[in-house]
Amino acid sequence: MTASDPKADLHLYLQSARDALLWKLEGLSEYDIRRPSTPTGTNLLGLVKHATGVELGYLGDTFGRPSGEPLPWLEDGAEPNADMWATADESREYIVERYHRAWAHADGTIDALALDSVGKVPWWPSGGDEVTLHHAVVRVIADTHRHAGHADIIRELKDGAVGMNKGKASLAPGDSAWWENHRSRLEQAAQEADRRATSDEIN
Repeated sequence: MTASDPKADLHLYLQSARDALLWKLEGLSEYDIRRPSTPTGTNLLGLVKHATGVELGYLGDTFGRPSGEPLPWLEDGAEPNADMWATADESREYIVERYHRAWAHADGTIDALALDSVGKVPWWPSGGDEVTLHHAVVRVIADTHRHAGHADIIRELKDGAVGMNKGKASLAPGDSAWWENHRSRLEQAAQEADRRATSDEIN
């Protein structure tokens, strides 16, 4: 039997999400990593910027371990949603390097504290702001994987590149013709289901 190591398990899933998020930037132009891809402005580099703040907040400040990293989007008077996009003055290298530093700082918190250690989330209401390290790590994992999923879809829509990570696509095997046929079958099924639902409403 394999010995249980909860911290190692948590770190494995956190790191896989981190790596996936950054991988989606590779091979794209400055324009393509920054341009809005949804009506609410979701973009690849902005997701990385946001994830940085999440790690430093939940796995740093919450447990009395401020990183010292400047996070201007958290300052008084900051523009709403400023953590979700990169200005022209914020280079790709700067944002990625800061994310790497956030990893190191967060990992230091995980290594230093027991999972049942209690911290206080500074932006949660007083009286309901306590959280264990275990809870905080799970929360960061969930948030990072959620945004890695956003990045998956954005990247596929930009240039067709797909896959969970560099070594594992997690997709059915098939060439472009197979996938086009698959997509057509899904479209046909959707239209047929809609026709049946409309017919049932009429009858």
